[in-house]
Amino acid sequence: MAQSGFSIRDLPKSNVFTANLPPDPAYPTPQDSHNAPREDLGPRLVKGALFTYVRPENVLSPELLAVSAAAMHDLGLRPGADKEEFLQTMAGNEIIAWDEKTGEGIYPWAQCYGGYQFGQWAGQLGDGRALSLFETTNPQTNKRYEVQLKGAGKTPYSRFADGKAVLRSSIREFIVSEALNALRIPTSRALSLVLTPHSKVQRERIEPGAIVCRFAESWLRIGTFDLLRTRGDRKLLRQLADYVAEHVFGGWEQLPAKLSSDVKPGKDVLEAAPHTQSMRSVPTMSSNSVDSQQFMDLETGVPKLETQGSGKYAENRYARLYREIVRRNARTVALWQAYGFTNGVLNTDNTSIFGLSMDFGPFAFIDVFDPSYTPNHDDHLGRYSYRNQPTIIWWNLVRLGEAFGELIGAGDRVDEEVFATQGVEKVWVDELVERAETLIAAAGEEYKAVFMEEYRRAMTARLGLKKFKESDFNELYSEFLDLMEAHQLDFNQSFRRLGALHVERLTGDEEARRQAASTLFGKNGVLERDDDVARARVAQWLEKWSRRVVEDWGTGPEDARREAMNSVNPKFIPKGWILDEIIERVEKKSERDILDGVMRMALAPFNEEWGWDRETEERFCGDIPAYKAGMQCSCSS
Repeated sequence: MAQSGFSIRDLPKSNVFTANLPPDPAYPTPQDSHNAPREDLGPRLVKGALFTYVRPENVLSPELLAVSAAAMHDLGLRPGADKEEFLQTMAGNEIIAWDEKTGEGIYPWAQCYGGYQFGQWAGQLGDGRALSLFETTNPQTNKRYEVQLKGAGKTPYSRFADGKAVLRSSIREFIVSEALNALRIPTSRALSLVLTPHSKVQRERIEPGAIVCRFAESWLRIGTFDLLRTRGDRKLLRQLADYVAEHVFGGWEQLPAKLSSDVKPGKDVLEAAPHTQSMRSVPTMSSNSVDSQQFMDLETGVPKLETQGSGKYAENRYARLYREIVRRNARTVALWQAYGFTNGVLNTDNTSIFGLSMDFGPFAFIDVFDPSYTPNHDDHLGRYSYRNQPTIIWWNLVRLGEAFGELIGAGDRVDEEVFATQGVEKVWVDELVERAETLIAAAGEEYKAVFMEEYRRAMTARLGLKKFKESDFNELYSEFLDLMEAHQLDFNQSFRRLGALHVERLTGDEEARRQAASTLFGKNGVLERDDDVARARVAQWLEKWSRRVVEDWGTGPEDARREAMNSVNPKFIPKGWILDEIIERVEKKSERDILDGVMRMALAPFNEEWGWDRETEERFCGDIPAYKAGMQCSCSS
């Protein structure tokens, strides 16, 4: 690739997904779809397929509101190249990878999938307002991404909706996608934000429309497998599993090594994981289940290589594929917990096979710490609250295990012709079910182990420590979260403020610790009301924390420790109240520069300043206005 990058037209493009998986039989080729009236491509039931060829709807006078510089770089695009062609592609007006005259090239498509929503089977869902344009591989990183427009019109999967996206939700997704990536949390990405000024979209009110161009290593979800399982489509489910291993994860040899062939964990791990009272968010290991250290080295997170024999509970390649998906999702939800991100609609159709944060609707970063907080105002029971995220992701992964169950349970007979073509013979059904249940249970133990290891790693770094000690878990992590909840601390600001404290002054000076306590709480905290009990409690925690910091870093200059903490503790987080203000200023006041300014902050969240509007920067990084704490929004947000 040239140093300056590609234009949107010259960007290398592929269609691995559509070349390897079956299309909608009603429109088996791009030409069939392209020749059909656009209104005929609307909602209906699609079977025996994983996608439908469908073009975006035309947009009148689109306006490019914002572009992510980081996304441009990661895709290999050249900034500013062919601006009009870029705009028309991002608006869906130009199918840049397909030649209408010859019928050659890459045609847009919408994926078919289903899902469990709020724990109930919802049937066929699919890309109701999203269309993938093409895939592209950055030659420098060798990463392949599927580039997609959200809000580009009706598809067969739109059901009763209009296929549009409102500006409000599009701004939110555009900013948070790139913010999560900058925080090093696995996520789908956002390239551009386009206003469709003549589209008036009915949601809670009539709103202006918009299109986000987003991209991801894969847009496949647990719900993709759910739909095939409920339909009994064994052949296509296996074909999809093979595709994921070979084309998404880079080959079977890239998957985790086999576990022991004779491990049989306790059945209780299939139940919802309990939570400790103090941590409020971390699954505990059941006392009568297998110690997960037998599955992996918890220092490195790498599975222990054990026997690869064909014992009663031996894994086959599909069990290893399942474990790869489990491990990826465990790491991602651990980082959500460590950074206070709450995805308010964790249905199986919104849970990524690749372990990405995706499909942002009612999401939020926690501001004043409340583990029961859910950003979804329709989630009356708190199913998708911050506290419940690790358990819900595992619940979703058990649904995936059920979809994989036959393939996992077949063991070393998975490639026998009778099984592959006709299914399970009655004489070995019980053996297959027992093996599948056992391996799913083992994956549950691995899920908890990977989650805990990633959570410990992140929290250790956030607290400015070099090494994890078992005593840190209760004395530092749990107690800090309890302090946040009891005394209304801001979750992410507390870590940043902690990094600024002078540790040496805290180790032997009670009064210094009490004064430092006020620094943590800011102007809205209870310590501003001279709460001596709270001040003493925080001072006690600061004493334990400062001693651990000195233990790891020693005495002397603290610049290195502060720099390390600032590199993992963001100064800027796009909280709900900030996003609402940006939406108001863009939609109602036609302010465009605010998007460029906030994206500077979102793409470099660990900076001290961004060279934009200093007053606005500090306000966005300051205490949340009291009346805007704990905001909620709808699924159309």
